[in-house]
Amino acid sequence: MTQTVTIHGIKACDTMKKARAWLDTHAIPHAFHDYKTQGIDRASLIRWAGQTGWEALLNRAGTTFRKLPDADKANLDQDKAIALMLVQPSMIKRPVLDINGTLLVGFKPDAYAAAFRA
Repeated sequence: MTQTVTIHGIKACDTMKKARAWLDTHAIPHAFHDYKTQGIDRASLIRWAGQTGWEALLNRAGTTFRKLPDADKANLDQDKAIALMLVQPSMIKRPVLDINGTLLVGFKPDAYAAAFRA
């Protein structure tokens, strides 16, 4: 079976650059989806949240999230988090690596190595 690999994120993100370099160094062909310029749809975020949990997807440490009014950060649940991520894709943790439908969120070289050994 041919592996389909898509890395989702933002082009200028340093973590994305490291993840893409790791894939290139290990000769893993992949597509890149920049959700800052190409957008992201609600269905994808709902599917991802179903696999990883919305908490893993929402980048609370990032500047975009921290600058939100307290009211927007209060009482977060999946619906509210997805709405925030749709409006500001920068709030999606990066990268989201999709390997034949299996997701890895964030970049950890050991996790990438383990995923491609299988």
